[in-house]
Amino acid sequence: MLGAAVSVFLSTFENKVDRKGRVSVPSSFRNVLSQQKSTGIILYPSFKHPCLEGSGDERIQEIVSSIDAIDVFSDEAENLQTILADAKQVSVDSDGRVILPHEFVVHAGISDLASFVGLGKSFQIWSPKNFSIHRQKNRLRAREQGATLRIISSSSERT
Repeated sequence: MLGAAVSVFLSTFENKVDRKGRVSVPSSFRNVLSQQKSTGIILYPSFKHPCLEGSGDERIQEIVSSIDAIDVFSDEAENLQTILADAKQVSVDSDGRVILPHEFVVHAGISDLASFVGLGKSFQIWSPKNFSIHRQKNRLRAREQGATLRIISSSSERT
């Protein structure tokens, strides 16, 4: 499909956060959400990092299905269900902004700027300083470990 719109979250954007916690969602991210026919943005605090995890409806449904596939009474399922318990759906206003919940801003250490980081099917929101440190660590670790990626052709999916 040449010329088809990209429907994944890509790139990194830094936007101002106002005193009310409002921040503009990058237009390319809004386009992805629109293509996915998402009803808003799902946000939750990251388990691993001082940031917020974000997605549209499709990805959160994949997470729910993945959790449901685990033994319902296991510790692993209970741990992962915390994602759902902590998640909040936020609406994008007519100016392309969302209001970040206060407890999420505190978790991520966000003050006057927020970095939106595209991760393909999802994205993260970081304080720019913390993201810069995180990105440097990841790049260094990738070099040290000799990271490689086997490319899976999407053309085989179209046949």
